[in-house]
Amino acid sequence: MIPWLAGVPDAPFPSLDSALVEPDGLLAAGGDLSILRLLNAYRHGIFPWFSEDDPILWWSPNPRMIIKTDSVHISRRLHRTLTRGQFKLTLNTAFNEVIEACSAPRTEQDGTWIIPVIKEAYCQLHQAGHAHSLEVWMDDCLVGGIYGVSIGRMFFGESMFHRRTDASKIALVSLCDWLAKNRIDRLDCQVQSPHLIRMGAVRISRHEFLREIEQRCQQSPITFPQGPLSLWNHYRKKR
Repeated sequence: MIPWLAGVPDAPFPSLDSALVEPDGLLAAGGDLSILRLLNAYRHGIFPWFSEDDPILWWSPNPRMIIKTDSVHISRRLHRTLTRGQFKLTLNTAFNEVIEACSAPRTEQDGTWIIPVIKEAYCQLHQAGHAHSLEVWMDDCLVGGIYGVSIGRMFFGESMFHRRTDASKIALVSLCDWLAKNRIDRLDCQVQSPHLIRMGAVRISRHEFLREIEQRCQQSPITFPQGPLSLWNHYRKKR
C-alpha cells in the first residue's frame, strides 16, 4: 500500500525511504498537479507519472539517471550533423507544441503518459516561468524538441521528441550546452534507458541525487530567454 496525499497543495510528501522497490520508486497517489505541489515534488526528487485511467501517481526511483551537462556525449555522426547547419534552434518559442508532440504515442510504447491534465499542468508551469522548452526546426517546421522544469541551478528533464533523424539528440545536447554555459551542471533524466546511457547519462543513488538537488535548487535561478539560439560555432570549437 502507498499513502494517499491530502488535497492541500502544500501538504508534505511521505519520506522517500517508504518508496516501493517494485515498481521502482512508487511513493504516493492522489493530490493535484498545482504549481505549488509540482515544484515541491521536484525539490524533493519526486515527479508525477501516470496513465489516463490511473490516479495521480508520484515517483522517486532508485537509482536515478542524470547527465552532467558539460559531459554529454556527442558521437562523430551527430557532430557532423550539428556542424552542417541544417537545423535551427530556439528556446521557449513553442512550448505548447513541444509538449503536444512529446505526447504523441510511440511505436515502442502502449499509449502515452502525457495526458491532457499533464499537458495543462506543465503549460501552467511554463507560463509561470518554471518549465522551458528547446525547439529544433528544419525549413521552418518543428522537427524535434525537449522540455523540463528548472529550479535554481537544476534542470529536470521530462520528455523529448523527433520527427527527423537525430533531432531529439540535437535538442538534448543543445540544451545541455546552454545549461552548462549558464552554470546549470546537472540534468535529471529520471529513469534509465539505453538511449540516455549512450548520450552520457550516469546512474547515481537516490540519496546522492537528493543531496545534489537540495544544494542546486537553493541557488539563484537562471533566466531562460525566448528566441533563437546559435550554438554551431561552439560545437566546431569543441571537437
